[in-house]
Amino acid sequence: MIFQGFRKNKTIWLYGVSLAILLFLLKWLELRFVIYDHAFEIYAGAIAVLFTSLGIWLAIKLTRPKVKTVIIEKEIYRDPSIPFVPNGKALDQLGMSKRELEVLKLMAEGHTNQGIAEALFVSLNTIKTHGSRIFEKLDVKSRTQAIDKAKKLGLIA
Repeated sequence: MIFQGFRKNKTIWLYGVSLAILLFLLKWLELRFVIYDHAFEIYAGAIAVLFTSLGIWLAIKLTRPKVKTVIIEKEIYRDPSIPFVPNGKALDQLGMSKRELEVLKLMAEGHTNQGIAEALFVSLNTIKTHGSRIFEKLDVKSRTQAIDKAKKLGLIA
């Protein structure tokens, strides 16, 4: 079918193909002259791109931490017949008072701030202050994080 159209319009096909070849040749020559006329700019741009990519790669390599931190958590089972004794060394390092430790224990038992205030016979604002100091000393943002970290440090059972 295509060959029948080619036979009928042979001149048109030859004319179209020759124009395409001529256009390709002209574009190729134009590109060659552009490269010859602007060779320095092309080479300088290529070198700039090469060194920029090399700099980015090197910066990524140098800023990557060399030491990988691996956190290993192990569950330690405690004999319930032995009474729990808080880690005094950790308490001293953190500078946590006995009252803050009491508040932390009541938090771990699931009491609300209002419930803790009623149990310790203090105001709600006092409990909120103790709570914020506990968070600050343990370097945490929430009650669950504080309880988890306190258990890991051996402050509460």
